[in-house]
Amino acid sequence: MVTWRVMPHLKPFRALRYDPGTVGPLDAVVSPPHDVITPDRREALVTASPYNAVRLLSPESPAESARLLRAWKEEGALVREAEPAVWVLEETFPGVDGGTRTRRGLVARVELTPYAAGEVLPHERTFKRQKDARLELLRAARAKLSPIFLVHEGPSTVVPAHEPDLEATLDGVTSRLWRITGADAIAEALGQVQGRLLIADGHHRYETALAFHEEDGSDETAYVLAALVSRDDPGLEILPTHRLVSEPVPEPDGSFRLTELDPSGEAAAAALAGLPRDHPAFVLLQRDSAVLAEGEGDVFDTALIDRLPLAEVRYTPSAVAAEEAVRSGRADAAFLVRAPTMEQVEEVALAGERLPEKTTYFFPKLTSGLVFSPFDE
Repeated sequence: MVTWRVMPHLKPFRALRYDPGTVGPLDAVVSPPHDVITPDRREALVTASPYNAVRLLSPESPAESARLLRAWKEEGALVREAEPAVWVLEETFPGVDGGTRTRRGLVARVELTPYAAGEVLPHERTFKRQKDARLELLRAARAKLSPIFLVHEGPSTVVPAHEPDLEATLDGVTSRLWRITGADAIAEALGQVQGRLLIADGHHRYETALAFHEEDGSDETAYVLAALVSRDDPGLEILPTHRLVSEPVPEPDGSFRLTELDPSGEAAAAALAGLPRDHPAFVLLQRDSAVLAEGEGDVFDTALIDRLPLAEVRYTPSAVAAEEAVRSGRADAAFLVRAPTMEQVEEVALAGERLPEKTTYFFPKLTSGLVFSPFDE
């Protein structure tokens, strides 16, 4: 493994958080990150609580998010921590193997630096339209509303022995937070974060935060809120990002080695899993057919698909959901891929390369709404 030598600057923060005495159980006010919220899901979250964080993350307008932040602080729904802290985060969730997994990390502020500085490493390309939308939200709200997910090279975070200070469950994922205060305790906790930082999830938010800081120029906007997880944490899990597409569905040409398969998602998954990782491959699954396509080189499976002219692409980490979408007619075809390994992602990042959008899915997504970080410190 390559040793990462550069260490970005980390800081504690005075969290803005929900007061359960005012808003009720935190389960009802936390939200998924904005990029996985559908209109139906947004409606369900708002129905669960008028204070749900989705109204800040995915508002009717940026001005509405800023207005709600002010109003909820005035009502006492959101309260500010009296002193700076970092937070130990533990997430328990159902693993793809059917067991229970646990992922641990540290929530802190991370100094924003351009990728060229080599301190924070990306691995995926981004969509300009999404960044433009998030930039408008940052300008209005002037707060870090959800943490990005960063991976570091240090040891796994140790969870305190006492009961957590905050706890919430969303979509089967239980998140627990412990407040770490005091200069010595904070320094010890932050000292466990070592090496360069690799963006696991949140490329759009990182690049948007950097653009906002370059525009604003203040010290207060020089940091992004992040959950930092060790690359060796046993709960670090990457899922595939299968592609769902509409007609016209491109047919693999003569540059691929093609093998007809039983047209079931189970057979397709087994065929992919049985291949060596020294070349890319995917399965094209349609209602009455399935074809295994193998390519050459050491590129990712998604990079192979990226060469094809696809229309109206959607994404899912579930091969079962992809098959159901095709069988039901909600998608005309699915391109099934393998999840990249952590080593593959690191190699790409360290080489300064970028993967196609939505190549990786670090599971689970971080829950939003546990702590916020205003741009005032």
